[in-house]
Amino acid sequence: MSQPDEVLDCRGQRCPLPVIALARHLPELPVGGVLRVLADDPAAAVDIPAWCRMRDQEFVGPHPDGPGYDVRRSG
Repeated sequence: MSQPDEVLDCRGQRCPLPVIALARHLPELPVGGVLRVLADDPAAAVDIPAWCRMRDQEFVGPHPDGPGYDVRRSG
């Protein structure tokens, strides 16, 4: 898995806070950029992909080395 363009550390935050942070930071990246959201709340595994589907953003997938989720900005 490639390196993200930016990492957002939301560990210790309960959902929906990591999703809110994702929504605020993703527009700062260029289209095609990847944001890794570090989130250890189990709800993030459901909430982040769901947010991506609702907002037409690409959920790249969970990061294999820890509680992180990669999202590519689609537009």
